[in-house]
Amino acid sequence: MRQSSNSYSNQSLKEVLDRFYSEYDFEGRISRDPIEFPHKYNQPADIEISGIIASCFAYGRVDLFKPVVKAVLSPMGSSPRDFLLDFSLKQRSLFSGLNYRFNKNDDILCLLYGLAEVLRKYGNIERLFKLHYQDSDLNIGNGLTGFVKTILDIDTSVIYGKNVRTRGFLQFFPLPDRGSACKRMNLFLRWMIRDRDIDFGIWKGIPKSRLIIPLDTHIARISRCLGFTKRSSQDWKTAVEITDALKAFDPNDPIKYDFALCHQGISGLCNKMRCRECAFRIDCY
Repeated sequence: MRQSSNSYSNQSLKEVLDRFYSEYDFEGRISRDPIEFPHKYNQPADIEISGIIASCFAYGRVDLFKPVVKAVLSPMGSSPRDFLLDFSLKQRSLFSGLNYRFNKNDDILCLLYGLAEVLRKYGNIERLFKLHYQDSDLNIGNGLTGFVKTILDIDTSVIYGKNVRTRGFLQFFPLPDRGSACKRMNLFLRWMIRDRDIDFGIWKGIPKSRLIIPLDTHIARISRCLGFTKRSSQDWKTAVEITDALKAFDPNDPIKYDFALCHQGISGLCNKMRCRECAFRIDCY
């Protein structure tokens, strides 16, 4: 790991990170986080589907995207998976007028249609993901790429009238090899794979060490200040580099420090600014 730009040694920084992690109020965070939605379900299949939907909309202000996620999930009743398995455009009116920032109404319908097609063909997202992930992979990048490309290959003409990929639909499904940090997809994978704290761990057989940190502007800046990366680009390579740096503190579960970096104000360690003065002191989603 690079030497931090501040006066903290790796050991003292680990002690602070571990303390922030151990003191973090995970249960209290649920109601202020998109993970609230999959926590409303008990069956793994419904946790998975509600989780991917919640993560797809998890950008911008929390108080703006949460009502949209609720509006998408509410018509699905007690089982989002069963709803999508029977999903047809006859149910289009259930989501009439629903939009969110880049995502127009047809984009949201296409999201649901694409997930329905995945369920019908593969049974669940986990099975599709594992067709592309290998135990020898250094991280979950190949599995993520395979899942996203499968979704993007689905014929969308039933929604748009022609087989196109609109900006709003593509925004749901970023790709590592196109320069995206894939924050929301990495958030979803954290929920599914990591089996501690408020994460679910319902996908088995993938080590937590393969996860990549859900990178945003806040974490990127703090990580540069702490010497985890020198990269200025907020992309997949930067997310991987930061994750690799965090493995020096916990090689088996480096993503646990996502909570400390993003939510606990670790930016107060930075010698360039104090947390209360930080322009990025907002909810990370």
